[in-house]
Amino acid sequence: MESQINILETRIEKIQERFNKDLEEIKKSQYIMNNAINEIKNTLEATNSRITEAEDRISELEDRMVEINESERIKEKRIKRNEDNLRDLQDNIKRYNIRIIGVPEEEDKKKDHEKILEEIVENFPKLGKEIITQVQETQRIPNRINPRRNTPRHILIKLTKIKHKEQILKAAREKQQITHKGIPIRITADLSIETLQARREWQDILKVMKENNLQPRLLYPARISFKYEGEIKSFSDKQKLREFCTTKPALQQILKDIL
Repeated sequence: MESQINILETRIEKIQERFNKDLEEIKKSQYIMNNAINEIKNTLEATNSRITEAEDRISELEDRMVEINESERIKEKRIKRNEDNLRDLQDNIKRYNIRIIGVPEEEDKKKDHEKILEEIVENFPKLGKEIITQVQETQRIPNRINPRRNTPRHILIKLTKIKHKEQILKAAREKQQITHKGIPIRITADLSIETLQARREWQDILKVMKENNLQPRLLYPARISFKYEGEIKSFSDKQKLREFCTTKPALQQILKDIL
């Protein structure tokens, strides 16, 4: 009996040793696992911190980009306003002027520009000769002859009154074909390069509007006007016309390919 008890105690001791050993292994594994978990947590926290820092940096950069874009928009608007003011100033200086294009330079040796203008005005009997007395200044432009240019320089005529300039330009438009000594010539307003370009940009729209009987006109210096729904509309640039068209589907359809 005692022998059996001893055997049982021995077995229990072995089981206890094995249990203690397994428990130590489990504790050791738990320790290793806890360390691994802590490392992962620390890594995640560091990663999250970097992500947060990156997001904050991106947000700062986005805010900065908004500020820069707004600053650029204001700068571009200021530049555009200055360019428009400069163009207006140039056009105001030129608003009394007309240009005569195509008169050979050799004519200057025979007579002065006022005499040339007098001969040209003979194309328009209704104007009378009063306009000839309203000439303030004349000259060829540019001042110097370009030897590589085979066309005559323009004759610039400065009149004392705008109404006389308008009368000549209107008569020239109505006459359509004007000659001097049998040579075809043209009479135009004296406009800045920027205004000339702005006027050219309206040409396709003017053509389509004429085809649709909208009675378009190109106003000084570079505004378009036309009749729509019984009212006269006027616009200084295509963007304003485009915005107006969004409220008028029929007009938008007419101009859809060129605006």
